[in-house]
Amino acid sequence: MELVGVRVEMPNSSPIALLREVGGDHRVLPIFIGAPEATAIAFALEEVITPRPMTHDLFRTVLEDLGVSIERVTVTELRDGVFHAELELAARDGVHTISSRPSDALALAARTGSPIFATDHLLAEAGYVEPEDDEEVAEAEVVEQFKEFIDSVNPEDFGA
Repeated sequence: MELVGVRVEMPNSSPIALLREVGGDHRVLPIFIGAPEATAIAFALEEVITPRPMTHDLFRTVLEDLGVSIERVTVTELRDGVFHAELELAARDGVHTISSRPSDALALAARTGSPIFATDHLLAEAGYVEPEDDEEVAEAEVVEQFKEFIDSVNPEDFGA
């Protein structure tokens, strides 16, 4: 999955984190999160440096100092309207799987570059395929036509 970003869903101004499937159907998984978590994710994506470490920065530093790495983040399920996630941590004594809120897991993944996954079951249940934007399709066609033109033109065609 790719962490596309954070946006505010109208009309109730609820922040959501958007994940997009890298392969397959490129399904989108919107996850409703709290405002502080949305800020934490947005800051990480925009590489904002705060004067003092935020909680997720602190946790990343603690993990690094202990020699623990986040191997992957997996958004696992939607149960009773609440998303669940897991952190897979690699430590000296093996791999540990820790339950997490998706917002915290995503904030950490954005800070560490850890890969993000979602279960197939969850994507089938809560993901959706974004309809193609007609304007984007039209732009892609124009770009393709221009590429074909460039490939077929010779410098002599512009002779003086």
